[in-house]
Amino acid sequence: MMENIAELGRRAEADCREIFAQIDAVSEKNTEKVLDAFRRHRVSAPMFAGTTGYGYDDLGRDTLELIWADVFGAEAALVRQNFVNGTHAIAAALFAGLKAGDTLLAATDAPYDTLQSVIGISGHYPGNMRDYAIRYAQVDLLPDGGPDLERIRAAAADRSVKVVEVQRSSGYATRPALSVETIGEICDAVHAVNPSAAVVVDNCYGEFTQVLEPCQVGADLIAGSLIKNPGGGLAPTGGYVAGRRDLVEAAAMRLTVPGIGGECGCSPYGSRLFYQGLFTAPHVTAQALKTAVFAARMTELMGYRARPAYDAPRSDIIESIDFGSPELLVKFCKGIQFASPVDSYVTPEPWDMPGYEDKVIMAAGTFVQGASIELSCDGPMREPYTAYMQGGLTYEAGKLGVMSALASLLA
Repeated sequence: MMENIAELGRRAEADCREIFAQIDAVSEKNTEKVLDAFRRHRVSAPMFAGTTGYGYDDLGRDTLELIWADVFGAEAALVRQNFVNGTHAIAAALFAGLKAGDTLLAATDAPYDTLQSVIGISGHYPGNMRDYAIRYAQVDLLPDGGPDLERIRAAAADRSVKVVEVQRSSGYATRPALSVETIGEICDAVHAVNPSAAVVVDNCYGEFTQVLEPCQVGADLIAGSLIKNPGGGLAPTGGYVAGRRDLVEAAAMRLTVPGIGGECGCSPYGSRLFYQGLFTAPHVTAQALKTAVFAARMTELMGYRARPAYDAPRSDIIESIDFGSPELLVKFCKGIQFASPVDSYVTPEPWDMPGYEDKVIMAAGTFVQGASIELSCDGPMREPYTAYMQGGLTYEAGKLGVMSALASLLA
């Protein structure tokens, strides 16, 4: 059985060789961009030291935010250990442009499950946007999964629309991830009919997969998690917001309190892992992309449907694989867990995960808890029983994990 998987692996790897070269080329350009920013801001060892108390004049924190703004093409950035996850950072970014009576327009169908709780689409959690009398509107995607620019223009022309939310990655949907170029088209469409509306991009899973980032094509604000792509597998926690200076400042007031904003927030364990993580992020993201491409080709050869196809353009690190049955989905996730460097002996089971409407199975044998830049796989227990695989700190370990998971399907 493993001999068959090994032979498929050799065939898949040969098919992917040209795609891997393209990924490496993007990684080199992004590494150059990060390296230039580090040198421009004269990064030195004292910036890695920890701070306590209020965190006033935290040199490491403040310099990292200047570097982040440069790398992501933004006026300013808020990069904080205080953000508990990506949803927290995205929520701060959305609230930055909204007040009572305003409308939030989702331009790419319903947002990711956990963000629906923030908006008030699902669940009844105190402090959601409905509690603040913020209205919600939505533009569905076209049948091919692309944005409906005509309807976006029509909906955004409503002057009560102050924030237009764009989700770069597909989440638990079957559409393709949005390229930076497509995000630029959405930004142009919105700003043409409503110049005062802010386009806020959920950038999770997309950082460093292309040479350009959304702020460089017109996005007013982007947000994401540090335990995904931009943390390089080293950041132990945190999130970021970057973009227009006024909106970043408003997001900081949401993270802390009005009047304090980004002035406070110490780094008790220092900032070295955040600097080092950002520095390695382009390379680590490339490793995750290669793992996804290899997984796509392997599963295609075995007769399963993978999205994106192995040779399709990519703008996030997620690979979704339709298994068509709950048993196969569970087996695949268990195979990923078994091949992990951490908690390989643990057996994942579907459970009622906070913020999700369906039971979710999640395999994540990671050094940083829940870090989806490390090889992990999860999926909601609903048809078509799709596994959403992402990450891989090294391609070699990612390849072995994919082969282990696929071997478990044949057992």
